[in-house]
Amino acid sequence: MPQLSDALLDGRVVLVSGGTQGLGAAIAIAAVRNGADVVVTGRRKDVGEQFATDLAERSGRQVRYVQADASDVGQGQAAVAETIDRFGRIDCMVNCAGLTTRGTMLDTTPELFDEHIAVNLRGPFFLMQAAIKDMVARGKGGSIVNIITMSSHGGQPYLAPYVASKSGLVGLTRNAAFAHRWDRIRINGVNIGWTETEGEDATQRRWHDADDDWLEKAAAQQPMGKLGQVDEIADFVIFLLSDRSGVVTGSVIDWDQIIPGAHE
Repeated sequence: MPQLSDALLDGRVVLVSGGTQGLGAAIAIAAVRNGADVVVTGRRKDVGEQFATDLAERSGRQVRYVQADASDVGQGQAAVAETIDRFGRIDCMVNCAGLTTRGTMLDTTPELFDEHIAVNLRGPFFLMQAAIKDMVARGKGGSIVNIITMSSHGGQPYLAPYVASKSGLVGLTRNAAFAHRWDRIRINGVNIGWTETEGEDATQRRWHDADDDWLEKAAAQQPMGKLGQVDEIADFVIFLLSDRSGVVTGSVIDWDQIIPGAHE
């Protein structure tokens, strides 16, 4: 018999890394709107605590902030442990924290490369490990979504370390999904394209000398007349986390209006 509630994550416990701003915050908001209790992580304590307090007051759900740097494996594992300690379990997780600093094949230093691996690949690996251990121990299954990027198809020359790390996350997503399908843990990824966020605005201004009207110009050049919107992506992530996405696992889905391999 179908559940009486229309909330896709009714009663679930969801951990969102990088969940205090941008897409991560939108996912956290969508999760509580769909009946979940949420733990968000991020580096800035003041921002994170204020976000969690405001969201809890607005939604009536339990929302907790745990300070954690995505590049620090110990802090990530502690966030999972705190989630389990507070709620008794972890049902769903979203790896949303990411690093997009620029670097080409010719100018990327070992230090910059290691930073990207730490945030975009090593961090998600060990967050997944900690969450999956709890899911396996309880025998109740679970769901994980990794936020990846369209650049994992090859990407721009100035994103060499970013592409290397995120392409690794594509492989990790599929490997983990295959390894734990019999545990009924579904693991999927979303390759997001160019998305409108405060972080993207800062990136355009810092790295690409963008003017105040860069967003309007960029939107006009897209087939759909806009960049990706975080609330729309968030709703799709919630669908993938929920039982409504059925048996889907090991999928890395392109969320973009550009078609890789297609040409005019």
